[in-house]
Amino acid sequence: MSLYSQRGVSAQKEEVHKATEKLDKGLYPNAFCRIYPDFLGGDEGWVNLMHADGAGTKSILAYLYWKETGDISVWKGIARDSIAMNLDDLLCVGIYDNFLFSSTIDRNKRNIPGDVLGAIIDGTQEFFDELSGFGVRIRYLGGETADTGDLLRTISVNGTMAARWPKKKLITNDRIGPGDVIVGLASSGQAVYEAAYNSGIGSNGLTSARHDTLSKEYGLRYPESFDGSLDESVTYIGPYRLTDQAEWGGSIGELLLSPTRTYAPVLKTLLEEQFDRIHGLIHCSGGGQTKCMKYLPGNFRVVKDGLFEPPIIFRLIQQASGSDNREMYQVFNMGHRLEVFTDESSAGRVIAAAERFGIEGKIIGRVEAADSKSLLLKAGDEEIIY
Repeated sequence: MSLYSQRGVSAQKEEVHKATEKLDKGLYPNAFCRIYPDFLGGDEGWVNLMHADGAGTKSILAYLYWKETGDISVWKGIARDSIAMNLDDLLCVGIYDNFLFSSTIDRNKRNIPGDVLGAIIDGTQEFFDELSGFGVRIRYLGGETADTGDLLRTISVNGTMAARWPKKKLITNDRIGPGDVIVGLASSGQAVYEAAYNSGIGSNGLTSARHDTLSKEYGLRYPESFDGSLDESVTYIGPYRLTDQAEWGGSIGELLLSPTRTYAPVLKTLLEEQFDRIHGLIHCSGGGQTKCMKYLPGNFRVVKDGLFEPPIIFRLIQQASGSDNREMYQVFNMGHRLEVFTDESSAGRVIAAAERFGIEGKIIGRVEAADSKSLLLKAGDEEIIY
C-alpha cells in the first residue's frame, strides 16, 4: 500500500467516484467539468456550470508556517489556492470571464483567530483585483464562515465558482483524437503576473508533501495538525524544518506553500485567439499526470515522452519519502499542471502565447489510436504504463 493511501487519502478518489457515479454527467460527459442546460436564463444556446474545490490540507502547512514564523500573509496564498483550483477547472471547459465566487471557511476558533480569517478574505479580493487587470472578471459574493471546532482542529478553506456561458464557446474534449499533440504549460518558474518564484506544487498531494518532508517535531509540537490515529511510521517522517533553506535560495516552507498558479491570463488569450485550434484542455490536479485518462473521448493511447524535468520541490519530496516514480507522477503534477491538446501545426502558437506570460510551454506527448485507453509515461529512462 502506498504512503498516500496509508495516510487516508487517494490520488484517484475511487470511493468518491463510486459514490457519485449515478449522478447526471451533464451535456458533455468528456468535458473537464459538468455542464448543464441554461436553467438560469432558459436559453438553449447557453449553459450553466458550478464547481466546488479548495486548498485542501495545504491550509495545515500554512498553519504550521504561521505558527513558526508569525507571517500571517501566508494565508493570502491559501485564498489563492482555493480560487485557482476552481478557476482553472472551469477554464478547461473554455470559460474565462464573468465568474461568481462564494467562499466557505470552517475554522476551530481556539486555534484560528479572526485576523487569519481577515487575511484570507482580503487575499481573495486582492487576487480578484489582479485577475481583472487581465480581463478575467470574478464577482465575490461572500459566503459562509463558520466556527466548527467539533469537526476540525485548524481550518478548511474552500469555494464554489459558477458561470453562465455560450454553448458555442465550450471546450468539451470531444475533439481529442489520434494525431493530436499535447502542449504542457509549466507549473513552476515565475509568470509575469506572479510576485515570486513558484515551486509548482499546486494544491494536490499536500498531505504526502507535508508528512514526507517535515520532521517529527511538528507532530509533537502541533498534534492538532494531523490525524492522531495514523501510524507513526507515516506521520512527519521527513528531514526538514519549514525554515530550512533549499538550494534555490528560499525555504522549504516557501516551496511547499507557493500559491497554486492560475493559467487564466494565458487561457483567456488562447481561447480568444485560437479557440478552433484547441481540441481539449486538462488541469493536472488530483491524479497528477494520469488525470487525462478520465476525459478521453475514445479508446486512445496517450504517450507522454517529453515531460518537463521535475522541479526541485518534487525531487525533495521523492528523496525524503523514497516514493517510486509511479506514485509520484500519479499524485503530483511533476512539472506541468495544464495540458492543451491540439494539432501539431498549432502547437507553436500555443507555446508562444504562454511564453508571452513568462510560462514555459513544450510538446510533452501525443495521442495515438488504440483498442483501449492507456497512458505510457517516460520518467527519465523509466517507462510507466497506467
